[in-house]
Amino acid sequence: MARVAVFGLGYVGCVTAACLARDGHTVIGVDVDSAKVARVNAGDPPVSEPGLEELLQKVTRSGALKATTSMPEALAQTDIALVAVGTPSTETGNVNTVAVEQVMQQIGAALADRTGDYTVVVRSTLLPGILEDRLEPALRGALPATARVRVSVCNNPEFLRESTAIRDYDEPPYILVGTTDPPIAERVFDLYSKIPAERLVVGTRSAAMIKYVCNAFHATKVAFANEIGVLAKSLGADGHEVMRLVCRDTKLNISAAYMRPGFAFGGSCLPKDLRALIRHAEEQSLQISLLPGVLSSNETHLRRAVKLVEQSGRRRVGLVGLSFKADTDDLRESPLVMLAEILLGKGYELQIHDPGIELTRLHGRNLAYVDRHLPHLARLLCADPVQLRSHSELLLLGTDVADRLDPQLLSGLPVIDLRRDLGRP
Repeated sequence: MARVAVFGLGYVGCVTAACLARDGHTVIGVDVDSAKVARVNAGDPPVSEPGLEELLQKVTRSGALKATTSMPEALAQTDIALVAVGTPSTETGNVNTVAVEQVMQQIGAALADRTGDYTVVVRSTLLPGILEDRLEPALRGALPATARVRVSVCNNPEFLRESTAIRDYDEPPYILVGTTDPPIAERVFDLYSKIPAERLVVGTRSAAMIKYVCNAFHATKVAFANEIGVLAKSLGADGHEVMRLVCRDTKLNISAAYMRPGFAFGGSCLPKDLRALIRHAEEQSLQISLLPGVLSSNETHLRRAVKLVEQSGRRRVGLVGLSFKADTDDLRESPLVMLAEILLGKGYELQIHDPGIELTRLHGRNLAYVDRHLPHLARLLCADPVQLRSHSELLLLGTDVADRLDPQLLSGLPVIDLRRDLGRP
């Protein structure tokens, strides 16, 4: 079992400290607020959380958890520290890191006389880059050059909800550690040896981002359900019933489907159905913002692709895939058709390879759409991938048709994979 210091005794810190002590670790909670420390030592939680008072009383009576205002005392008696200091918003909406930076500096200074290994685990919610660019330099900058302690720093985001925090601690979706050093990850995982959850190791920036994305997704779901409720009511439907049945679809709706950064959406269904809902809301003077923003976001993502092409400085472009997805010839509102139209309008020399597109088989609205947006498509289509390669100074991979190309065709040629590169650094 580990000897652990937990810095910050708010919701996250107090619950974490109590649960770690319950699971057999020796824990010292640290906070600058002496009244909060006194309450913890008395088994009286400083925050209201179901089940926490009983748990806190048990672990403080047993001696597994005690609290102090003395950081040097806590660090002298522990081998690993969890930093759970609050990171509220500033008036401008930025992350306020003043308190957590101070804690990291103080930890560095207090470790000056230590020897051996010490691990600092950041549990506070911080944007990617803050740990790397501010917190770790603050800690190491406070360590004198003569220090003999080997300090490791990583992050371990929490997924605790107020009012269900203890249950969430015991039943997390996974335990996530941000580090590039497997032994450090194992030290953190050992803290949760009694928690039956998947263990995942990623880079520190990805770990930090995952926490923000989870919260943003939760907020988006609430806003989405609320807007659907308003629309459903105006159309005489039961919004609760609608969303209950939408959630029954775990194949496409509540699932990993579509949940990866890629290119813009298109096709004959998604854009037109979104527009229908938005237009109804406008006609009924319903104030909704999320759904109209989805179409605007999609158009902006298309413009990002155009910008990448412009930044390449190359004028002869090969596009792999034209329909809105592979193995279909549906060109209606395909973002790749829109991309091709924009590039042609900007004077790029474009050739397109999509073996699923046969002009003689296009008809109806599909044909009308491509005639309106790419009237000279016959001139642009290139059946032979080798010919596409010889034409191109830059290749754009738009659909999974690209996976069927001979990899030799891609070697040595600048490539933008629209399915992946817009979401990578």
